[in-house]
Amino acid sequence: MKYYKIEVKTNSNIKPPFFTGSMLRGGFGYTLKQVTCVNPSYNCDGCFGADNCLYYEFYEKKNSFHKFRFDIELGAKNYDFGLYLFEEACEKLPYILSALEKLVVKKGVGRDEVKFKDAKILVDGVVVYENGVFKKLATSPKDFLNDTYCPNIKLKLLTPIRIKKGNRFLKDSIELTDILRSINQRKSEIEGKERVYRLDYEPKFLVPMSNFKKQELVRKSNRQKTKMKMDGVVGEMVVMNLDKKSYELLKFGEIIGVGKQTVMGLGKIEVENLE
Repeated sequence: MKYYKIEVKTNSNIKPPFFTGSMLRGGFGYTLKQVTCVNPSYNCDGCFGADNCLYYEFYEKKNSFHKFRFDIELGAKNYDFGLYLFEEACEKLPYILSALEKLVVKKGVGRDEVKFKDAKILVDGVVVYENGVFKKLATSPKDFLNDTYCPNIKLKLLTPIRIKKGNRFLKDSIELTDILRSINQRKSEIEGKERVYRLDYEPKFLVPMSNFKKQELVRKSNRQKTKMKMDGVVGEMVVMNLDKKSYELLKFGEIIGVGKQTVMGLGKIEVENLE
């Protein structure tokens, strides 16, 4: 899998709302449409350019896996955030960067349209926008490669994971196997393969300690004119004697996220090696 990690540094201590994912996704969609739309009517329905439109692919195309996700922190002290691009979405990097610059510097973020004139944008750790100027892009997407393995880890669920089991969202706790299945399913979707609901191997591990809780979140949907619950599970678990294949899946999950609404920053995990 090819991917980019984009980081936006606002150089500000302005405190944002507790959950910024929905706000960022909405604002980014607005500026991405400005950057990419070629239809004078600005209407996606029946548009002649829909098949080649990045905005349509990211926001309007039904029953498809969105090959991007925001990387956020709940209760962050500033407006800094990240954005991951996957596979062919990497080819549209200039449009993505232009839309991000419009959002953060010119339009402004959130209901109050907070602007950050001194913002920086980095791609894979390299500054590509600074002092109001884009630098020449001299980068190519990374290939996912995991060259580490540790059988004993602490798995941190940093933003709410939303996984359905028995046609209901898990609320207060979650099992490692459910996380692995979700990552494997998302992996198959990114690779353009038929959706996989089961693992093709038997994971091996022990979980001597876990500490989970329900995290309540609400987002406002301007399109549906309503508030929507985004509750999920956060916390951490210690995993011992983890098999290598499961470890690799979890490392993959650090990049693509776990469960539903990852485009808004949900399902963010971190693997901490304990050896």
